[in-house]
Amino acid sequence: MSEELTNTDPTSTDPASTDPTGADLTSQEVDLLNSMFDLARDGGTERLTAFVDAGLPVNLTNAKGDTLLILAAYHQQADTVAALLGRGAETERVNDMGQTALAAAVFRQNETIVRALLAAGADPEGGRQTPVSVAEYFQLPAMTQLLRAGGDAG
Repeated sequence: MSEELTNTDPTSTDPASTDPTGADLTSQEVDLLNSMFDLARDGGTERLTAFVDAGLPVNLTNAKGDTLLILAAYHQQADTVAALLGRGAETERVNDMGQTALAAAVFRQNETIVRALLAAGADPEGGRQTPVSVAEYFQLPAMTQLLRAGGDAG
């Protein structure tokens, strides 16, 4: 979960020349957007939410389909997850590997983040690699129980 924005124009030699929508971006703009993913990973909640509040899409997605929420959940940044959820981050976004933020939190066995995502409406059966199947595959009975209880277990 570390690939960042890259050029999607196969004819371009400049990796920062375009975004997936076709809008021209400078290398500085691409660097700024990529730094948002670092803030999500590192728990830079205050700075990240300042950018979101100023207009950065809360569901910004990198080249691998990872949203800010997926990265924050995977890297166990509970405050960042809560802040993104409070700003409308979609819990059902699925990355290129079929994973949701809830599946990432289950894999990392982070009960606090799992509960927050479930409270925000995350689906335990969402994505190609569902949170329930992740818990079962990796033999995480506490996570399976929490998912089946909808976050009320414990």
